Amino acid sequence: MKFARIATLVTALSLPFSAFAQATDAPEATESAPPRLVVAISVDQLSADIFAQHRENFSGGFARLLSGAVFPSGYQAHSATETCPGHATILTGAHPGRAGVVGNRWFDMSVTREDTRIYCSEDPTVEGSSSSDYTVSTGNLLVPTLGDLLQRVSEASQIVSVSGKDRAAVMLGGSQADHMYWPGDAGFTTFAGRDLPEAVQRINESAMQAAVSNRVALPIPQHCAAYNRAVPIGEGITVGTHVFSRGPTTDSRQILASPEGDLLTLVLAADLVSELSLGQGETTDLLAIGLSSTDYIGHAYGTHGVEMCVQLTALDTMLGDFFDRLDARGINYVVMLTADHGGLDLPERQVGQAAPRAARLLPGFETLDERLATETGLEAPVLRADSPFGDFYVDRSVPEGRRAEVIDRAIAMISAHPQVYRVYGRDEIMAQTVTDAPPEHWTVLDRVRANFHPDRSGDFIVVLQPRVTPIPQPFPGAYVATHGSVWDYDRRVPILFWWPGAEQFEQPLGVMTVDIMPTLASLIDLDISDVEIDGRCLDLMPDVAETNCR
Repeated sequence: MKFARIATLVTALSLPFSAFAQATDAPEATESAPPRLVVAISVDQLSADIFAQHRENFSGGFARLLSGAVFPSGYQAHSATETCPGHATILTGAHPGRAGVVGNRWFDMSVTREDTRIYCSEDPTVEGSSSSDYTVSTGNLLVPTLGDLLQRVSEASQIVSVSGKDRAAVMLGGSQADHMYWPGDAGFTTFAGRDLPEAVQRINESAMQAAVSNRVALPIPQHCAAYNRAVPIGEGITVGTHVFSRGPTTDSRQILASPEGDLLTLVLAADLVSELSLGQGETTDLLAIGLSSTDYIGHAYGTHGVEMCVQLTALDTMLGDFFDRLDARGINYVVMLTADHGGLDLPERQVGQAAPRAARLLPGFETLDERLATETGLEAPVLRADSPFGDFYVDRSVPEGRRAEVIDRAIAMISAHPQVYRVYGRDEIMAQTVTDAPPEHWTVLDRVRANFHPDRSGDFIVVLQPRVTPIPQPFPGAYVATHGSVWDYDRRVPILFWWPGAEQFEQPLGVMTVDIMPTLASLIDLDISDVEIDGRCLDLMPDVAETNCR
């Protein structure tokens, strides 16, 4: 069966959803004026692959967006397909190398604190800060967002960013956001010293009520039944049959790794539209929404099981009712929806579905630093890295005169691993010009170069072979699958634009997420001619005699 509108879903999730039932009198939208509200939505880990897989069954919000301008092959063109770099491209028009956001974390050997790892949304200048215990800050983003540029033109423009992750809220909202909310220890929170609006207080009360309640299993729609198959991932452990039932919990991840997490975020976004009268002033407002549950579910259960099918069906319904709420207020708005990255399904399921080369990471990386220290006679740690792929840094304890030797030896060791595709050194990367070729034709070096920032990126970059899951041992309920690679299953995402009266068309050729900001700027008549960007305006008008790009 299909989901019977949002009421059924809300009952199953034990969460009030009264926000979508509220409607207020508002002036009718005028099509001749630029949109007064930009709604920019990022669905974390919504790959082009799973969007295409479930597309024929959408009948709610996704279906509405598919009646507008559709780019099924959007690209997060760079190499580090993670949450922070991906979100940083969407509303800046800048590749991560220009934006300075080269990963969810990077290393800074110049900091005086013991933890040299920097979290992308932390303020490292705060005393006692670490990459795991930090004060949220927008300071690591080196380029302006669409919201920052709107505020440059008019301080009357309201910039609101709400997400299931702090790093998504920060990278979408930018430094000038008036309101920014993300999950904290006691519900949605914001920067210290700022008051929480009534909308945030209400949703936090609802979240607390939901957490102490039993959550019944969600129904499995008929089109999801074929995915309801158990996949063994360890002794006595399976995924592929979980439908998000649980008892009372204090573990926020149980809520976030279910449709309930996105429900909370969308309720809050809807209430903020009402409370702040977004889209009803004389200037254009921005509402950025980061929906994180698809990512948590992809990590916990993989991307091609019943869990993902149920999640996307639920999200389709929730988005539809969210757009209905905007319609009820008579707002002249434009919607853009995309993703920060894609994702790779767990290898245990891939192997059974005609992908025999899919595998988990073999041993070798866990002893790399120890072997390197022995070979060089240096004291460990010699290298610093956040994962077995991506950026690797020579530790600050290594004498300057021996750094080149350490890099050469490390590259030789890593290159010998059978699941390593290639290791790229800093000089080779910097010698490469950032390409303007269509993203589907980028070389791997092109992808690495677009992600490279000389002051934040590593001394060398490791790329694993395709279809290698860099999780040697799965952690059920948390991490069984992941993303982050240079390969297209992690790079390709849908990009959708819709506004009232939009004419439908679909362009299957590759475009990039850095094209989104200049496209939205053109739709709202925002001059960005003095802003250095990597993207281009996409023409959303199918009639060649008319174009939105100026």
